[in-house]
Amino acid sequence: MYRSHNCGELNASHINTEVTLAGWVQKTRDKGFMIWVDLRDRYGITQLIFDSERTDAAVFEMAKTLGREFVIQVKGTVIERESKNKNMSTGDIEILVSELSLLNAALTPPFTIEDETDGGEDIRMKYRYLDIRRNPVKNSLLFRHKVTMEVRKYLSDLDFCEVETPYLIKSTPEGARDFVVPSRMNEGQFYALPQSPQTFKQLLMVGGMDKYFQIVKCFRDEDLRADRQPEFTQIDCEMAFVEQEDILNVFEGLTRHLLKEIKGIEVDKFPRITYDYAMKTYGNDKPDIRFGMEFGELNEVAQHKEFAVFNNAELVVGIAAPGCASYTRKEIDNLIDWVKRPQIGATGMVYAKYELDGSIKSSVDKFYDQDDLQNWAKATGAKPGDLILVLSGPANKTRTQLSALRMELATRLGLRNPEVFAPLWVVDFPLLEFDEESGRYHAMHHPFTSPKPEDISLLETEPGNVRANAYDMVLNGNEIGGGSIRIHDKATQQLMFKYLGFTEEEARNQFGFLMDAFQFGAPPHGGLAFGLDRLVAILGGQETIRDFIAFPKNNSGRDVMIDAPSAIDDKQLEELHIRLK
Repeated sequence: MYRSHNCGELNASHINTEVTLAGWVQKTRDKGFMIWVDLRDRYGITQLIFDSERTDAAVFEMAKTLGREFVIQVKGTVIERESKNKNMSTGDIEILVSELSLLNAALTPPFTIEDETDGGEDIRMKYRYLDIRRNPVKNSLLFRHKVTMEVRKYLSDLDFCEVETPYLIKSTPEGARDFVVPSRMNEGQFYALPQSPQTFKQLLMVGGMDKYFQIVKCFRDEDLRADRQPEFTQIDCEMAFVEQEDILNVFEGLTRHLLKEIKGIEVDKFPRITYDYAMKTYGNDKPDIRFGMEFGELNEVAQHKEFAVFNNAELVVGIAAPGCASYTRKEIDNLIDWVKRPQIGATGMVYAKYELDGSIKSSVDKFYDQDDLQNWAKATGAKPGDLILVLSGPANKTRTQLSALRMELATRLGLRNPEVFAPLWVVDFPLLEFDEESGRYHAMHHPFTSPKPEDISLLETEPGNVRANAYDMVLNGNEIGGGSIRIHDKATQQLMFKYLGFTEEEARNQFGFLMDAFQFGAPPHGGLAFGLDRLVAILGGQETIRDFIAFPKNNSGRDVMIDAPSAIDDKQLEELHIRLK
């Protein structure tokens, strides 16, 4: 037995107990006649003491040779610590060592294994196995485990059945590029890694499984941005004989359960807003509602004056930054420069200071009087002391720009408290979105999303106005889950394929297996998938998902620790019938 206890559990109640511990050397302090060693494992740190008067001479000499991250085993007696450390769970005791075994020596690590390390991200990614020894990463992985177990418990208690679906599947268009895998046994043919288990979970509903879930890896070969990973984990769920309301209630319940069990927070029923309202009010479909700064459209009160910039714009829209009327010209110029960056793309910004005395002073006073500016304040919800910021231009582009500015201001003003949780549902998404490059409509979610029954007649005449039976859950400005009621009959699915531009042959080639299954009594069904990585990070109070993934990829999709992807030798290529250019 390598250990009788772990390094985080011993306390004053164990004094005079003989124990065996094993772990890594965190640090040593050699005073000549006395040596202290901090021994670390996953559970904590225990201080060891080697005393020249009480410890065997050979053991004492061996203790002098110990370096950082050496793996050792010790036997000894728990004694009371003279200088107690109230910041440690084991701070009342130490181990008077009688036996010491070196299990493995270690090279000096390339960065310090401390909470506050001197290692940059690149070096820590290369030596990720060392980074995991640090408390911030270790605790993030333990936190992920805790969330995952609560998810499994909640869904299992509701009679959901966990079913594994294949990783080697058929390539089907779902929005992003597939990762493809060549088949040695089937020359010239390829599997794809699943972007999601979408068709399989629908087939499970046809199979009568009724309530399915799976915590599953998914793969998308897309350019990485906004802290994404080429492989990620979903909490994938599907239910039969349900309508949208049933699904929203179940997974609102799951999220409420997680917030209560993991964070100790009680949340009332989640607000629900439409996609159109989200875009008009916040400029995006995943709004952060922990703070205000809702959009105020100003076309009626800002156009038809003599200010051509506004008159020529499709949309004039503003927000009120709370308490920012005191901003200096330098601070405002900094904001103007921020929105003019290429990443945002605005050509400029108009501002108006709503002074505490009730007057408003703007950067366009030449064109607008006090009555006009008071109308701006009314439209944006501004109060005395606020700063009104206005952008104009093409409607969609301008809303996107103002949305980015809203989030930036909230960050600067400290309004995005990671310990405050504001979930909501966004519903009634468009079924289709027009792609300028291909000149045709694409499914906004996936080809199996059901249109609202009352909108089906619009597919022929106004496809862009057809609403989907789809919904997203948003938490603190992040989409953490999304899903839809699925099409469950062959005729509607064929109609959907038609309006997505599939020929009958293409639809049959890609999805014939699903169409065939629908002919054998497919039930009404729908589902939702949570992004586990993102959900865990937000519950953990972080914006980045990497520290909650054991072995993440970098922004280029590379695993720098194992050097993947990498070339394979000619013999493997030959077996796979692949020839490189």
